[in-house]
Amino acid sequence: MKKLFYLLCSLLTVTLVSCDNSKEPSDPANGHEYVDLGLSVKWATCNVGANSPEESGNYFAWGETSPKSEYNNSTYKWRGVEYGTYTKYCTLSSEGTVDNKTILDLSDDAAHVNWGGSWRMPNAAEINELYVNCIWEWDIKNGVEGYTVIGPNGNSIFLPSAGYVYGKDLIFGGNVGLYATSSLSPLDTGSFACLYFESGGPGININSRVVGNCIRPVLP
Repeated sequence: MKKLFYLLCSLLTVTLVSCDNSKEPSDPANGHEYVDLGLSVKWATCNVGANSPEESGNYFAWGETSPKSEYNNSTYKWRGVEYGTYTKYCTLSSEGTVDNKTILDLSDDAAHVNWGGSWRMPNAAEINELYVNCIWEWDIKNGVEGYTVIGPNGNSIFLPSAGYVYGKDLIFGGNVGLYATSSLSPLDTGSFACLYFESGGPGININSRVVGNCIRPVLP
């Protein structure tokens, strides 16, 4: 796991910045509130499908824009004829139809499709910026465990430990956070880059495209 984390981080360029305390969220954009953390993008205060910061919201397979009742290879929108192959977002001929797309089109971006305007999913570099440039404090908000993430300017957001969904089951709900990016994994066509955290700390990881993950949108 550590080798994977260091390899992914080496692919991204980041700048270290000091951090401070939290402030109130900014005015809503297209009906959804955001916080300026002092980073390259502004971060939403809630997940897609949530009504408050501590709610998990909806779960989405990578590149799909609607929640569903079951998350696996057989229900995945971009599955190929053979198991483990894909019809879109593929860089290897052995893993499907090569299009060399490594970032989701806006039409396949669940944040953009569901919230409209300039909202979109964060990419791997933006997630890494959040991880590296902020203070992460394990917290409990209205009974829900997760992280308060404090930006360089002192403003903050809360990310609940919402787990992920495989098949019909919620995995590690309340213990682990897995937040999707719009970036295909540089190591595996079948995976995407994601933010991963537990009480021991946050990091950058990868997860399977076919499982359901939460999404915290950003604004440019």
